[in-house]
Amino acid sequence: MTRTLLLRLPAGAVTLEADLRVPPQARGLVLFAHGSGSDRRSPRNRFVAAELEAAGFATLLIDLLTPEEKAEDRVTARLRFDIPLLGGRVLAAVDALGQEAATAALPLGLFGSSTGAAALIAAAEWPQAVRAVVSRGGRPDLAGEVLVRVQAPTLLIVGSEDVAVLGLNRQAVRVLAAPEKQLEVVPGAGHLFEEPGALEAVARLARDWFFDHLSSPVARAGD
Repeated sequence: MTRTLLLRLPAGAVTLEADLRVPPQARGLVLFAHGSGSDRRSPRNRFVAAELEAAGFATLLIDLLTPEEKAEDRVTARLRFDIPLLGGRVLAAVDALGQEAATAALPLGLFGSSTGAAALIAAAEWPQAVRAVVSRGGRPDLAGEVLVRVQAPTLLIVGSEDVAVLGLNRQAVRVLAAPEKQLEVVPGAGHLFEEPGALEAVARLARDWFFDHLSSPVARAGD
């Protein structure tokens, strides 16, 4: 049976709340780094997380902002674009997970969404801990010069109709230093992947990427 835990993770002067789900014999752990004012209750990320859990991955959905900060951000939209702040909090969460009995031994991947460039910052700063990165509709350009230091295998997923973000991802994939990197374009999908089948395509692509990079060779679910 999948274990569900509410964690409170220290991150400097604040404490972050996170939902951890660990299926039996988990093959790896995927931490979701949200962006653009989203949080651990994001229905799109929860959908992808459920698909990963069904495939045997533990998942951690975390609030990178405190309740007070989220209230401020709803008015100013300032903190959602503070990528160094969010990246530092992802790093703090990674550090805390390394000391959790349920997750310490699991290979770690990061799933960034929207302005989730924080995932790429964490991958660059802690290459020994982060084994793979997936970005959904993300803004990797917001990671800036950090892109040239990312070594973890990185998959960028963008909708074909999200034209501006697709252009930014095409530029970013050329800059990324990761030896293994890939840009996948989901046909007919917009920024939020609300079109029929679009989010299912994201979940499938993420699942396969994490299968390849977070676990020993096994048959993929559905193969």
